[in-house]
Amino acid sequence: MLIRRIKCLRYLGTRHNSSHYVTTPIFYVNAAPHIGHLYSAVIADAHCRYQRLRYPEKEVRLCTGTDEHGTKIQQAAALHGIPVAKYCDDISERYREVFRSAGIQPEDFIRTTEERHKRAVAHFWRTLQGRGHIYSAAYSGWYCVSDETFLTDSQLRLDKSTGSRYSLESGHPVEWTEETNYMFRLSQFQDDVRHWVKQEARIRPAKFEKILLDTLSEPLPDVSVSRPANRVHWAISVPDDDTQTVYVWLDALVNYLSSVGYPNEGFSGHWPPTQQVIGKDILKFHGIYWPAFLLAAGLEPPGQLFVHSHWTVDGQKMSKSKHNVVDPAQAARQYTMEGLRYFLLREGVAHSDGNYSHVKAQRILNSELADTLGNLLSRACAKSLNPGQIYPSGSAEHLADLLQSLDAAKRLQESLLQLSERCASHYECNHFHLVADTAMAALHAANNFFESSKPWTLKAGAPDGNAPRLETIIAMTMDALRLCGIVLQPIIPQLATRLLDKLSVPTAQRGWNHLAQSFATSPADLAGSRQLDGQTSALLFQRILEEKEKEEQKPQPAKRSKSKKKECRETLS
Repeated sequence: MLIRRIKCLRYLGTRHNSSHYVTTPIFYVNAAPHIGHLYSAVIADAHCRYQRLRYPEKEVRLCTGTDEHGTKIQQAAALHGIPVAKYCDDISERYREVFRSAGIQPEDFIRTTEERHKRAVAHFWRTLQGRGHIYSAAYSGWYCVSDETFLTDSQLRLDKSTGSRYSLESGHPVEWTEETNYMFRLSQFQDDVRHWVKQEARIRPAKFEKILLDTLSEPLPDVSVSRPANRVHWAISVPDDDTQTVYVWLDALVNYLSSVGYPNEGFSGHWPPTQQVIGKDILKFHGIYWPAFLLAAGLEPPGQLFVHSHWTVDGQKMSKSKHNVVDPAQAARQYTMEGLRYFLLREGVAHSDGNYSHVKAQRILNSELADTLGNLLSRACAKSLNPGQIYPSGSAEHLADLLQSLDAAKRLQESLLQLSERCASHYECNHFHLVADTAMAALHAANNFFESSKPWTLKAGAPDGNAPRLETIIAMTMDALRLCGIVLQPIIPQLATRLLDKLSVPTAQRGWNHLAQSFATSPADLAGSRQLDGQTSALLFQRILEEKEKEEQKPQPAKRSKSKKKECRETLS
């Protein structure tokens, strides 16, 4: 029985696979990237960065890329009046550029037009065919060109006024299609796919597991896995039959294998993927078709599908017709790409659609990155309080007194003691918004401590001047900044690096294990005094201003006196 074979495959995978392999969807190049695409990529990148930070001995591999075949690509290229290959090159490069600027660092960026991928698809096809899972048949049904898929009657909505049918899920129109195709025996894998879905934490968030199980409660029809080449020519030819091309979804899904070298020896060192990050709109393809294809080919399905919801803009669905599709490059000009990355991970919640709005983005970024984080660093580095520009060692005597006499110091200590465990728990579940919540709570406690301890009253020349106590307060504040900087590296890698650089934290001391060393755990863990990095600015994140505020802050030309005006007129005359 196939289920028994799954258990055997899982055992073998556990024995031989030491890789933590993570994938994003490969993004369809029928249009330029938008924030929904970037969201998928930053989730996967933040997840991988955390894994590397927490488990430095683990081999972590991230793959992303572009899906470049199918009818929609042909149509988009024709609309732009350029050759299809050139169109794919241009859009694929735009994805690369957006990801580079967002600090996304994949081990591989794969394109389905590459020869290595075409070879993998041909081998995968022949494997399915050789095992008896593909057959040729006349096929008819309702086909959605926009979604590149056939739909059953239960997946359609009939507009009685026009007689037209539309996809229930996407709203796109469908057309009746009759053709001879190759079919995949999906119906034979229904029980095995259901068994796979039901495994613990296989589909997350859990609401998407229920959606898949509801779909699997009805009989699965066999699925077409090819198209006539005269209708879809921009695709990979079916091996040994150039009258047919491989169905774009089968082609696209194989990219996850192509990226790790399939079918060459050694690909199994990375297989199966530990986690595959996808949007909810492609759940059926990854949660039903993909595991069925893999099982049919004798391969183990992925360890987990992490499914995220979509983004609305000011409460409305993003669409070209509404002219509200958010271009990441354009948004980054206003918020910086690091700010946009933070906002998406801070505001996005996988189980529900997120809402993108300028007002919300500005408020969050100003409040948390500019004020709570950035302003605290600026105050601790201010030359009036820290003329030597050092990360001081602090005094064990004053530390003990502050922790005993000042409630704000105790609250900061408690917050930092919980930081590592809480954030690790949230990271393991991809709950990046809760990581940000926890880090910001610690930074709020640090700000409150700084205010309550009144370090400005202790500086040289003040009536109560006390250098050892002042340095201890600065050391405690910088310790909080250091710990939060380490924790936030997966979410805002560039800002966190600048913060840790400013504090002169050695690269070798930025790992997760270094969260255990701070004043909060022991006075002995107070850092030895070191010079701050003078080349790195203490201004981490510039506040985002409206155009009106920018104009108000511009220096105004000095007004000339009446006598000067009269003098000018006389000179001109």
